Amino acid sequence: MPGAPHFPAFDRVDGDASLGLLLLADHARRDLPADYGDLGLPPSEFDRHIAYDIGVEMVLRELARLTGAPGIVSTFSRLLIDPNRGEDDPTLIRQLYDGTIVPANYPMTAEERHRRIQRFYRPYHDAVAALVESVATASGAAPFLFSIHSFTPVMQGHVRPWQVGVLWDADERAARPLIEMLAADPRLTVGDNEPYDGALKGDTMYQHAIAHGFAHALIEIRQDLIADEAGAREWAERLAPIIDAINRRADIHVARHHGSRTGPVVRKGRVP
Repeated sequence: MPGAPHFPAFDRVDGDASLGLLLLADHARRDLPADYGDLGLPPSEFDRHIAYDIGVEMVLRELARLTGAPGIVSTFSRLLIDPNRGEDDPTLIRQLYDGTIVPANYPMTAEERHRRIQRFYRPYHDAVAALVESVATASGAAPFLFSIHSFTPVMQGHVRPWQVGVLWDADERAARPLIEMLAADPRLTVGDNEPYDGALKGDTMYQHAIAHGFAHALIEIRQDLIADEAGAREWAERLAPIIDAINRRADIHVARHHGSRTGPVVRKGRVP
């Protein structure tokens, strides 16, 4: 926006686009541009999952190193605006999140909502779309999108039994083998569309994979397992050979439209 301080909405992680694989972390950081201050919240709130997905940037960067794949991370807190939502989703800009009221988000004028979409949300998604196109061009095939998130061990008083979950909508080409290979480790309890359902109209996977028929998977890792470098490295080392194996499957690099459990999908061609 004119006069707004420069604050890039994404950070690109270099890699070999010809591998046909790209890595994403929608909720990688808890940062805010200086002109938004702290959104009226105390610093402690930015240590919580409501501000970002703890540990995912470390996992992504280590996965990029191990697999050689490129990636993109968001640079802004999801308390500002959530890039893993559709533009018309009521939780795009949260006013209340897990018991915390976000003062700067209520009331929210139409002008301010548009400003945040233009300044943060759309530049992030434009960067993801550009990377998808770059990978498709370099590999000469449909790309495989792998998205990394983390979840809290306890939510609203309920202890979650999983160490990791795999979210997917209607296309299980990547999700099913990912679940099976993770579950082969007897130490892991693996959630299938847990702790959330992977069918979310307008989210990142919907926009950049489902709408184009690209194979994809979203992984949720319990945040206490990746909150430090050692844990993040351990999970990246666990995931890298699994992702490599899935990425070598011939059916992964063919565009196939499976639709969505959320309703009709508007097909956008190869890439946006």
